Amino acid sequence: MQEALKTTLRKRKKLPLETLALALALCAVSVAPLGAQSAPVTRRPVRHMVTPAYPELAKKLNLTGTARIEVTIGPDGVVKHTRVLGGHPVLAAEAERAAEKSTFEPGPAETVEVIEFKF
Repeated sequence: MQEALKTTLRKRKKLPLETLALALALCAVSVAPLGAQSAPVTRRPVRHMVTPAYPELAKKLNLTGTARIEVTIGPDGVVKHTRVLGGHPVLAAEAERAAEKSTFEPGPAETVEVIEFKF
């Protein structure tokens, strides 16, 4: 009876490792085709990028960092809409103003781009 229990326990210890190895192999196989399907990222060419001014309050507070702004660009290359994605609010406000004044090359359709401004 005790021998049968030991044999069963040995078999149970091997099962999770074999299952884990099989699961990892399946994951590796299923991830490869996903990467092959991704489309290349194309960016809308910039005609004129406005440089944001460093705000006086940021100077006083010694703020530095990056502000990320999402811009919706019309087919004519003019920025139609902006949205702050990240960054300190003092820096992001000035970055958003600069992004609104920037222009891009005309394109066939409306596009959305993310611009990063470093302060």
